[in-house]
Amino acid sequence: MPIHPMISQDIREGFALETHEGLIFTVKGLIHPPETVIAYLRYVPAPQGERLRDGVSYRRVYHFDEPIRMLETRFPRYLFFDRVFGRQLQGVPHSYIRRVYDPRHKLAELSQSGGGDQAEEAALRFAELLHRAAEVPFPCLGLSGSILLGLHTSASDLDMVVYGVEAGRRVHRALRLLLSEPSGEVTPLNEQELRALHAAHAMDTGVPLADFIHLQRRKVNEGRYQGRGYFIRFVKDVTETGEKYGDRRYTPLGPARIRALVTDDSETIFTPCRYGLERVRFLVGEWVADLREVVSYRGRFCEQARAGEEIVAQGILERVTSQSDDMVYHRLVVGGQRGDYLVARGEECEADA
Repeated sequence: MPIHPMISQDIREGFALETHEGLIFTVKGLIHPPETVIAYLRYVPAPQGERLRDGVSYRRVYHFDEPIRMLETRFPRYLFFDRVFGRQLQGVPHSYIRRVYDPRHKLAELSQSGGGDQAEEAALRFAELLHRAAEVPFPCLGLSGSILLGLHTSASDLDMVVYGVEAGRRVHRALRLLLSEPSGEVTPLNEQELRALHAAHAMDTGVPLADFIHLQRRKVNEGRYQGRGYFIRFVKDVTETGEKYGDRRYTPLGPARIRALVTDDSETIFTPCRYGLERVRFLVGEWVADLREVVSYRGRFCEQARAGEEIVAQGILERVTSQSDDMVYHRLVVGGQRGDYLVARGEECEADA
């Protein structure tokens, strides 16, 4: 049965979907086609899977290539060409959705039950801390990742999500204060942990270690709570996007690498994130005169640069066409393919060599 339209409109970044075959996808972005939710394959039932839930073993699907290969060979119904975004995407048609996992509902359940194990109890304590410190309504907070799905272990990290612009900014400010307390419960990652994090993402992005450590130390969305790793996504409400599916069309034009000045960092904490640009210079790819912004749908590229800083970025150049007034401009989308990066530096980064 198709999902009710009012329910489907609320599905967004941070949610997860389970299909009739037992595949689990994580939802990407805030704008989706009318009958399909854009989502990436993350877990598949597998006899030798490393996670167990209700007697079924699951294996996590990693990186860029493996999910595509698996869907092409076994589940092609979850690949489709989208006329608005101008490319092949992963997604789940409404008629194939068996279950929707809502991060807010999961946290509310834990609040009622008190949590059933160490990871769930830690997640609940962390959410309550953010609720108090940021003075945001508890329903603005959610729990994503493996705990949302019931596929976590006792040592699992805490994947949180904050919904709404105002709530996101409040939690972001509160986290910066919490991280500055010398003996607090929230601590930044140390150098050894940052090196391990860089190694875990080295296959997907070419950001050199020194740049990675420098940029990560400025962020607040990743660290440790009571010794347990956390990652927080800040996500707008659907009504705050200012865009509906089909309002704009996106045409990929090929790979590009640019150097530019960041002039607007007001939306860099959110997923998707956006960096307003000026003084753009193309290092690789087709030159255009009106490249306005860098955009990424991956939380990894949030807060990579601040207003007034120069960046070097590599991704896919896209032409954006507004359907209402035929306005045309260009953007660079980072994080959609292996090797993309975004670094704030005055000099050419090592990845340019």
